[in-house]
Order: sequence, then structure tokens, then C-alpha cells
Amino acid sequence: MTDRAEIRTERAPQAIGPYSQGIRAGGFLFTSGQIPLRPSGDLVSGDIRAEARQALENVRAVLEAGGARMEDVVKTVVFLVDLADFSMVNEVYAGFFPSPPPARSCVQVAALPKGARVEVEAVAVVDPKRSAR
Repeated sequence: MTDRAEIRTERAPQAIGPYSQGIRAGGFLFTSGQIPLRPSGDLVSGDIRAEARQALENVRAVLEAGGARMEDVVKTVVFLVDLADFSMVNEVYAGFFPSPPPARSCVQVAALPKGARVEVEAVAVVDPKRSAR
């Protein structure tokens, strides 16, 4: 079996169900979908840009806890309740990833947990020499 380790950090909201914030396995780090919850558990709402920023900050926190960085991300999935928000989320998203950005899928969904309007998950390649924080 592949080495598999749970990633946990207080810098991102705790799981609100039976899942891990992240899993490191086989040289990759997989984050769970991150909605715009502050680590305190309060939902950022009202401005889709602020929601996207918080979701991406949460992704960054999980990655860093597992020894990865945003530039190590090879694939993301963005879930939006309304694709009309795509361009505004894109503006924020572009500021989090260096060039070339990771491969990405973006889909519209009927609803997200806690009434969030955006959720982001990521897969990163982890340098085995870099330690988790």
C-alpha cells in the first residue's frame, strides 16, 4: 500500500464531516474542497471575490501543512453556484497561481455546504525533500 498521511492544520477550517482537510499519498497532496470558511468556522459571504480569496487561502494553508506550495499545484477544481461569478472568481484565482497555472475544471453546482457560493480543491506534487509544516 502507498504511504498515506492525513494533513491537518489550524490555519484552515476544520472538516465539517467525515473527511480530512488533506491527504498526502504517493508524492501527491490532495486537498478536500475548501469553501470560504474562516479557520474560526465563520462563513465569508456577500462578495464573491472575498469568498474566493478565503477558499484559496484555505487551500494554501492545507498545502503548506502538507509540505506543498501553490506553485506545486497541478490540478484544481472550482465549484460555483452561479457561473455568472466565473470572471470575478477568475480575477482572484489568477493572483494565487504563478505561470503556468495548474490545469483546472470549473463547474456549476446546485448548492454547496453552508450556503457557500464557491469551493476549490487542489492536487499538488510534493517534493519529498520538503517537510510538512
